[in-house]
Amino acid sequence: MPTIIVIAAVLVMIALGVWQLQRKTEKEALVALYQRNMAMSSLVTYPELPPVADALLFRKSSVVCLEPVRWDPRSGTDQKGKAGFRMIADCRTGAEGPGVLVDVGIGDDFAPPKWTGGIVRGTIVPGPDQPTVMERAAGKDRPARAMLIADTPVAGLRASAVPSADNTPNNHLAYAGQWFLFAIAALVIYFLAVRRRLRP
Repeated sequence: MPTIIVIAAVLVMIALGVWQLQRKTEKEALVALYQRNMAMSSLVTYPELPPVADALLFRKSSVVCLEPVRWDPRSGTDQKGKAGFRMIADCRTGAEGPGVLVDVGIGDDFAPPKWTGGIVRGTIVPGPDQPTVMERAAGKDRPARAMLIADTPVAGLRASAVPSADNTPNNHLAYAGQWFLFAIAALVIYFLAVRRRLRP
């Protein structure tokens, strides 16, 4: 019975390692898609409703913010690497609807700019409120909204840095290596335990 349990556990660990290698290949294809998107200059329609298709992330788009109804300052950096606070506006785009999130620039404090809206052109990126790993595992994650980072900041702010597709996390090879090491460790420990038990 202990042998069956150990073999079953090792097989599960190996399967998890193989799955992580598959995820690594999928993530590399996704990064390549994002890189192609960043090289495109044509505008796409802004995705107001989540979930956001991968084909739209890091593409250029344009929206009309009729009025910023809420400000959500977050820490960030400008295009020169200087730290500050990203001024993210939740904009009204019509009488009804979810509106759009717009990063209009970096400020030095939490005070929102005196901006009443207008046409904003920029880059579509994942919004600031992405589901956590635990939420995904529990099946409680909600589709995340997109956000538009303005190419030109509003008056009094600095242009926000646009995330690079190359910064998309891809740790699956390391995770695969860990699962394979766990499997080897389990076999070695069990072998030593059996040899010690059989020793006269």
